[in-house]
Amino acid sequence: MDLLLIEIECHAGYKADETPRRFRFVGNWIEVEEVVDRWHQVERLPKWPRADYFKVQASDRRHYLLKHDLDDGRWLLVRRW
Repeated sequence: MDLLLIEIECHAGYKADETPRRFRFVGNWIEVEEVVDRWHQVERLPKWPRADYFKVQASDRRHYLLKHDLDDGRWLLVRRW
């Protein structure tokens, strides 16, 4: 699957866009039931910009890997299974 730009709604804690709560995929809103894992790409490299990654379990019983590009603010769907 190619990276797909998605619309997302987040919980904002001590910083904006802290944790994804739901996202729009193929025209439908999908609720995030659980953040299963989370990690950071902190060093900025030409091929790998700084980003937060979230592996989530969603309301449609699938898992999704979401990427928040910290340099431009975009959210991307990386993978679903």
